[in-house]
Amino acid sequence: MRERVVVIEHEAEAGLGFVGGWLEDAGVECQVVRPYKGEPVPASAPGGLVVLGGAASAWDDEGYGWLPATRALIARSVEDGVPTLGICLGAQLMTIACGGTVDRGAEGLEVGLTAVEPLPEAAADPLFSRLPRRVRAVQYHYDAATVLPPGAVRLVTGERYPNQAYRLGPNAWAVQFHPEATAAIFQTWADEGDLPRDLAAELSAEVAAAEGELEETWRPLGEAFAAVTLGWRDEQAVA
Repeated sequence: MRERVVVIEHEAEAGLGFVGGWLEDAGVECQVVRPYKGEPVPASAPGGLVVLGGAASAWDDEGYGWLPATRALIARSVEDGVPTLGICLGAQLMTIACGGTVDRGAEGLEVGLTAVEPLPEAAADPLFSRLPRRVRAVQYHYDAATVLPPGAVRLVTGERYPNQAYRLGPNAWAVQFHPEATAAIFQTWADEGDLPRDLAAELSAEVAAAEGELEETWRPLGEAFAAVTLGWRDEQAVA
């Protein structure tokens, strides 16, 4: 039996990418909800929740009318212990929903292939324990979590922005970078964003050259989240 995870997609250009394949391979079905097309955000996601990235700021409720419902869904999922993964905007929404703070990044845009570093707390974490000491990840964000929610355990840091990933409760994770981003996805962001053309081409080429490395590095995270989700299903069945 395949578990079903609700996926909140904020825009067509910021889809599941690698993560969709990793979850499907592990036996987890993705139910993608697209509120930008008018699809309602569900009140609950009992099997698991993934909230993806997008161009919105996490506080821009006027421009993106589904964000309050998404934050409410995240808060309920975290409170109930439902396996939850927030990526970039999804991580920022989790931060606000659970009592932290997100601001416009003081260090400006973080974009392209950057180094991030697992902290000692990652060694015992279900999702991050298999990471090597220093890894690279795809970034594209202007905003950043500046105050983590109460009880959050920081897991990954970076030179420019220190709050790159954290765990909240037993089964919720927020990730500022983009483990899901394929080279094609990043190129779309670079081409359609406000980067100078030469810089967009340079960064896209770097991500494309590292695509195999990125998939190898971050696949264990996707597989581990799938394992947490399936374990949660089994626990609920017993209960």
